[in-house]
Amino acid sequence: MDQTILEVNNLKKYYSTGGGQVYAVDGINFSINDGETLGLVGESGCGKSTTGRTLIRLVEPTGGEIKYKNTDIVKLNKKEMREIRKQMQIIFQDPYSSLDPRKSVGETIGKPLQIYRIGSKSERELEVDRLMDLVGLSENLYNKYPHELDGGRRQRVGIARALALEPDFIVCDEPVSALDVSIQAQILNLLENLQNDLGLTYLFIAHDLSVVKHISNRIAVMYLGKMAEIADSNELFKNPKHPYTQALLSAIPIPKLNKKEREKVILKGTVPSAISPPSGCRFHTRCIHKKPICEEIVPELKEIDKDHQVACHLYN
Repeated sequence: MDQTILEVNNLKKYYSTGGGQVYAVDGINFSINDGETLGLVGESGCGKSTTGRTLIRLVEPTGGEIKYKNTDIVKLNKKEMREIRKQMQIIFQDPYSSLDPRKSVGETIGKPLQIYRIGSKSERELEVDRLMDLVGLSENLYNKYPHELDGGRRQRVGIARALALEPDFIVCDEPVSALDVSIQAQILNLLENLQNDLGLTYLFIAHDLSVVKHISNRIAVMYLGKMAEIADSNELFKNPKHPYTQALLSAIPIPKLNKKEREKVILKGTVPSAISPPSGCRFHTRCIHKKPICEEIVPELKEIDKDHQVACHLYN
């Protein structure tokens, strides 16, 4: 049986603004198994990145549990969280803005080691050399600065920095979306190789479903702060249940030579505001299968097939 490394129960993150409260993440539940990649997808503004940052408490949750190796990290104080954070790291979307322009590659990768006072100066330099080699950065880049690197190399620096403290769990927050398509595959392959070699567990956040399918064991689909569907990667693509998932998948281009009959699902309207989300099912304002119950009652995320969960009144 797969061992759960992270379990999320009723996680909430609300922001107060002048226009009202933003329900960025509104009571979501999911788990991640040791050594797997869970892909998290959805349209911009659905709460994906907020979820990822809340999991490692870069953003403080409004409510709920985040159990990492059976410890609810929401209850930990700063000192306790500092120790846990060695095991939980993040790779950011934009490899340029996430790097300090005043620090060289070597300084950037070695900074976590310095903060946690790991090893002597010479030992840290040797470790940085090892990490650079691990992520495919040549040693002559040690004293280079971010502006002297291309996007792919910058992201490799970000990955090496995330690996410095030997974490078990890494949030990959759209790590390839800011990169050229030609570089994306290299970074995805690097992440997969590192996972296999180091036994890493990933939450991989993206809006590109084809990228998520390539790297993920399971995929969670998010809409306006709620979970819509969670399933095995292949199962989700073959047999999507939630109308929103079906619409997302129908939008993926298919080569004409390999085109199978697939009904195009056109979503009407736009994503409602997270400040005043719709009652009942969040998706009902755009759903072609809407029933009266959808406007009144929030559907629970339920298992309808083995390891396939859906939050939709069509299956309740």
